[in-house]
Amino acid sequence: MPLRPKRVLFVASECFPLIKTGGLADVIGALPLVLARDGLEVHVLLPAFPAVKKAAQKQEKLSAIPSLFGGNASLLRAASENGLKLYLLDAPHLFDVPGNPYQGSDGKDRPDNCRRFAALAKVAADLAAGELINDWHADILHAHDWQAGLSAAYLRTKKNCTTKTIFTIHNLAFQGLFPKTTFAELGLPKEMFSQEGLEYWDQVGFLKAGIIYSDWVTTVSPTYAREIQTDDSGMGLGGLLRSCSGKVSGIRNGIDTDIWNPETDHTLAKPFSPRAITGKAANKKAVQQEVGLDPHAARPLFCVISRLTEQKGLDLLVGAIPHLVGNGGQLAVLGTGDKAIEQAFIAAARTHPGHVSVKIGYDEALAHRLQAGADAIFVPSRFEPCGLTQLCALRYGTIPIVARVGGLADTVVDANEAALMAGAGNGVQFSPVNFDRLVSATDRFLDLFRNPKILTTLRRRAMKQDVSWALPAKAYATIYNGLTRET
Repeated sequence: MPLRPKRVLFVASECFPLIKTGGLADVIGALPLVLARDGLEVHVLLPAFPAVKKAAQKQEKLSAIPSLFGGNASLLRAASENGLKLYLLDAPHLFDVPGNPYQGSDGKDRPDNCRRFAALAKVAADLAAGELINDWHADILHAHDWQAGLSAAYLRTKKNCTTKTIFTIHNLAFQGLFPKTTFAELGLPKEMFSQEGLEYWDQVGFLKAGIIYSDWVTTVSPTYAREIQTDDSGMGLGGLLRSCSGKVSGIRNGIDTDIWNPETDHTLAKPFSPRAITGKAANKKAVQQEVGLDPHAARPLFCVISRLTEQKGLDLLVGAIPHLVGNGGQLAVLGTGDKAIEQAFIAAARTHPGHVSVKIGYDEALAHRLQAGADAIFVPSRFEPCGLTQLCALRYGTIPIVARVGGLADTVVDANEAALMAGAGNGVQFSPVNFDRLVSATDRFLDLFRNPKILTTLRRRAMKQDVSWALPAKAYATIYNGLTRET
């Protein structure tokens, strides 16, 4: 009798194309499909937010879940339009909320986030252990970020459960910390609220629970995995991560290269490829006109597609705008974030009409067009677990200007003189992350821009770089196999 494929249950709070607030959704929407093509049986458990219920297809109720953190719930089977196998936790009293899944209209965290994501984690553990669907259990429970951090803790309470657990940290800065008083609501053994468990400075730490109770911990780039094991970049958890370094590894993210493909992208003014790279010029002119910039091919067009926060280093970029514009550059900004930074960019657009454009919010199609039309993209993050925008930029021949941190250091090769002589380089790196180094990096790109032969070579090299999920998926599969191998 042939062996069945290994069953992997992803649990996360968002997933493209159903619901997205950031890069986590892109990962959850793409990685399971690649793992499935490699022979694994992969399902994704999501909260049934209104947007998820609206977008999910073939919904079917599998089981009732009574008395789940203050109300009744159901487990649904469904699918996404791109072929993901889904389980949905339909708990209206927890997840039937409009807009942002984590914050209210006031921009503050929803007051019941502890219960909401504890419920998600508990159901993930029950499902993985085979308690919700007859004849179905997971070999691997793969939890993502703090919202799923309690999954391994709940699974640890089950006797004779063979399911192995992996916890992926997408951003250590968001740890899911809640008051000590909420622990009594979780239904976990009291001994778990300890320094050796999920207690963190007299609070309940969801992300810490994921680190402590999982069999393996990954993060989204090798450099970030090393950085977070230091006191400087460990966000208070550096010592803990060092103490369990034997089960911590970094695997860089990828992107869906079918969605991000300049040869087939229907949102673009004109398709292009490394062989027909001149098509990029038509996209530059089109997006300049679309966002209200002067349509001059000779002006270097820089873009930002990001959360507008200090973590992303965008307060530094605001100050560099006069220098950029003074050297003939243009800047198109797409994103939302800190109000002060939003307003600073808006003010710069008023001061430099035709040279600076700002759209507050997010527009997936415009993000594609900016990646296709821009000459360079700024990613000056103070820390960056992996980053996806620079991967999309490489795919579209847009040169990344990045800080030498985290996944940016792992995916962008600095096009310095030695690299160019060796036939390498696909972007511009700078370090440390400060105003002067950002301005210097901008000037270095301007020098490259003024040399069309070198710029074309860099663009072609960038577009040929493998930014897909193929290699990262194999790395995850290796971990799965190692954890489930019989000893």
